[in-house]
Amino acid sequence: MLGDYRITGRRATEIAADIEHAVTSGALEPGTALPPLRDLAADLGINPNTVAAAYRLLRDRGVIETAGRRGSRIRSRPSLTPRDASRLAVPAGTRNLSDGNPDLALLPDLEEAVREAALAHAADPVMYGGPAVDPRLRALAQASFAADGIPAGPVGVASGSLDAIERIFLARLRPGDPVAVEDPGWGSLLDLLPALGLKAVPVAVDDEGPVVADVARALEQGVRALVVTGRAQNPTGAAVGAERAAALRGLLAARPGVLLVEDDHGHGIVDLPFHPLCAGPDGRPTTTTWAVLRSAAKSLGPDLRVAVLTGDPETMDRVRGRQRLGAGWVSHLLQRTVAALWQAEDSAPAAVSYRVRRDALLRGLAERGVPARGRSGLNVWVPVPDETAAVAGLLQRGWAVAPGARFRLGSAPGVRLTVSQLTEDEMPGLAEDVAAVLRGRDGDVRGV
Repeated sequence: MLGDYRITGRRATEIAADIEHAVTSGALEPGTALPPLRDLAADLGINPNTVAAAYRLLRDRGVIETAGRRGSRIRSRPSLTPRDASRLAVPAGTRNLSDGNPDLALLPDLEEAVREAALAHAADPVMYGGPAVDPRLRALAQASFAADGIPAGPVGVASGSLDAIERIFLARLRPGDPVAVEDPGWGSLLDLLPALGLKAVPVAVDDEGPVVADVARALEQGVRALVVTGRAQNPTGAAVGAERAAALRGLLAARPGVLLVEDDHGHGIVDLPFHPLCAGPDGRPTTTTWAVLRSAAKSLGPDLRVAVLTGDPETMDRVRGRQRLGAGWVSHLLQRTVAALWQAEDSAPAAVSYRVRRDALLRGLAERGVPARGRSGLNVWVPVPDETAAVAGLLQRGWAVAPGARFRLGSAPGVRLTVSQLTEDEMPGLAEDVAAVLRGRDGDVRGV
């Protein structure tokens, strides 16, 4: 069962820590079955209730899974080993289309904004007891949210999109709660759920966002939360359109107690409108428990770990109250830098540039009989019959792409290609190489 490894510890926390260390070090591999409660208790000379408590801790942390009489085993993808931990080694001379980064050439120059933030700090330094949100950033966020029909609410600041989502979850959910998420979807979010002891309920995604029938099914099953990416969905590039938004709002209105989290990390890099689910065109809220967040990472730079968020007053009060007990606030030097960039930058050229690149690759793939998706954002998603073969074949041709397993729960295989590092001139060659990798011996492209 465990091979040569022996679990140690006398307390539940010690046993849990020992197993976590064994998983992290590789001594216990994914899928390894753990001893039955009574067997391990007898081996350690402790009460079985102590082992049961240790296993509960590990289950809540997303390290193990239990299946009744079939016992407990290490999860196939433990929360201690996130999906992006096993990134491909990119050989020298290979074009890296796997990392999801924006185009450096389209990011703003930080020097003037950082200088402005430093001068503001010198004139009005933020000390203990000061405001959590920079007033200028708050005003910009409020104006941005209002322009898209998002109801007026308190504004908070977190250290990026995932930090914001985690804080919202902690404010509203408990371990064991089911959460509806897009499949394929953002790998970091899929890792966060088991780490918080939450259960992922997959919802299919097409070019218009979450499929209505799947969302309806998840709501009927009793999910406590739904996470939707409004634009630039990672990895498929889906963007919620007006008709899809109206249909989803109708479902949510019937279940106002379900937490709705809208992730608009594509703000600033997409030239498609944002259609909120938290409120209709008349501005009236759809649901009572909701949050919308926007990150600076893609439009202004990944190292600017700032996301603004708003939501219903109770959710935001809980988020801000918990934040005060931990980090306290996000650095105002960062907030002021983001505010200066946000106010000065024109994001339209970047959004157009990314659209032109995606469209060029999609057009080249279509001409070669390869189905693909990429309605918005930085990425193009290509369904494939075998991810390992597709990744290896493209690597041989000088392209490193991301395997779809990083983003999938139960959806069909695929690979993600980030277009932000490419020029239009490179798209025909990339499309031809993708088609060649997928082409069977009979000459037909083997899609899925």
